[in-house]
Amino acid sequence: MATTLTWLGHAALRLVTAAGTHVYVDPFLTGNPSCPGEEREPERCDLVVVTHGHGDHVGDTVPLGNRFSCPIVAQVELRRWLVAQGASDDGMAHSINKGGSVRLGDVVVTLTHAQHSSSTADGTYAGESCGVVLQPDDGPTVYVAGDTNVFGDMALIGRIYRPEVAVLPIGDHFTMGPREAAVAAELVGASRVVPCHYGTFPILSGTPEALRPLLPAGVELLAPAPGEPLHL
Repeated sequence: MATTLTWLGHAALRLVTAAGTHVYVDPFLTGNPSCPGEEREPERCDLVVVTHGHGDHVGDTVPLGNRFSCPIVAQVELRRWLVAQGASDDGMAHSINKGGSVRLGDVVVTLTHAQHSSSTADGTYAGESCGVVLQPDDGPTVYVAGDTNVFGDMALIGRIYRPEVAVLPIGDHFTMGPREAAVAAELVGASRVVPCHYGTFPILSGTPEALRPLLPAGVELLAPAPGEPLHL
């Protein structure tokens, strides 16, 4: 079984490892106008990872965690807030911070730096915005940049983790647009780029078509429709 990555609209993603582990990243499903209807009620979820506290990323995290009794990985302050919202309290087991990693089954999850804000719907401080590196035992390493602009230390993320796939926001306004995302792709060094955080709302003007001609030579742009799995 090949590892698959499915963009669920906006910044929501599902990674299914070769062993069958279902990982949801930033599961904004309910209320996401880009999420296909059949994807709003997952049949399986083994792990949820949240990059930061904004509602369009936290989304259905707590309901999914409770419904499937699965771990939720998030930065310490955000994880504490999720517990206050009803998520299972597992101590510090899944409360990590930038540069920290945790193994869950056949995948290692590492939080990385991102440059963005982070707070919850009620205004609670939620730590800092993060990116995440997913390293399945039998599959390509995937770097999900989260909401961010481009920053020089993306080169360190590329050097340390050597991701083969980079999921980069391109919508502009709240994150980087295509011009910055192309430089991010160069710094990270992944051979394949999946754009996200675009097309959900009119204010997010960046498009894959604008990004494509700006990417470094040899970098493949994968721009699936929401709900269309990519076989990695």
